[in-house]
Amino acid sequence: MKKCRVLVTPTSFGKVDPGLRTELEGQVGEVVYNPYSRPLSSLELQALLPGCDGYIAGLDAIDASALEAADRLKVVARYGVGVDNVDLIAAARKGIAVTNTPLANAVSVAELTVGLMLSLARSLPALEQQTKAGGWPRIVGVTLQGKTVGLLGLGAIGKEVARRLGCFGCVVLAYDPKADESFARQHGVNLVPADELLARSDFVSLHLPVLPDTRGMVNAGFLSRMKRGAYLINTSRGELVDEDALVEALQTGHLAGAALDAFSTEPPGVDNPLLALQQVIATPHCGAHTDGATNAMGRGALDDCLAVLRGEAPAYQVV
Repeated sequence: MKKCRVLVTPTSFGKVDPGLRTELEGQVGEVVYNPYSRPLSSLELQALLPGCDGYIAGLDAIDASALEAADRLKVVARYGVGVDNVDLIAAARKGIAVTNTPLANAVSVAELTVGLMLSLARSLPALEQQTKAGGWPRIVGVTLQGKTVGLLGLGAIGKEVARRLGCFGCVVLAYDPKADESFARQHGVNLVPADELLARSDFVSLHLPVLPDTRGMVNAGFLSRMKRGAYLINTSRGELVDEDALVEALQTGHLAGAALDAFSTEPPGVDNPLLALQQVIATPHCGAHTDGATNAMGRGALDDCLAVLRGEAPAYQVV
């Protein structure tokens, strides 16, 4: 272990709990931290990965070219859930284990989801801006009580959202091809087909990974099947949404609003038309940016990285 070098790219790793960095630095020979304070490109990784045995990874572009440059790498320990930025086939071909932290940020992302739902329902950004500007606006809001909320995806995050919505008196629908029927019965979640969910829901919240059949799924057809006047919330991945189609649905009034914590390009350009729409709430992919999630992701990624370097089985191995 003392001969191992580990690359760490998530900029929040160990910020809340510095003991994570201290522990890693005490276990291995050398730790290389992200020199750019942002997710790294494939070219940047190609310069940093040679000589590294372990890699605690953020939202970097971990493609085949980056992995090909890794001459000693044994593990990519994703600091988070998604592995869509990792070329899993290339990793498997090189015998590199890929792990993630599937439960670490579920509560934090769920809390943000409900917060965005409330912000849309009560027009909180507009009220705040107008009040600070000297106004005293009277905008009629929407109660969550009695409204129907559709969850596309009932994994760890979707379940945490469902738990919280029960306290608001919502009707909760969910679609997931591998839905946990026991959980749904226990928490009053109604499992329905996707089209029924879209047609009935006042709020539709996305909790899906990026896969070939989900990439761009929120397109013009999807949006047209949503209930008129409904709201869309995306705290998952920007690649799920056709942003041009969403702009049109908002501009025509078919949708009342959208709250987006993820965009197809991050950060989105200032010319992204979604950012100019008052009925859109935009946040900077911050769902996991809490003390609890940061500590849990850091601990999970650290433990699995060290486990692989010791020749042990990690807790959450993807490939």
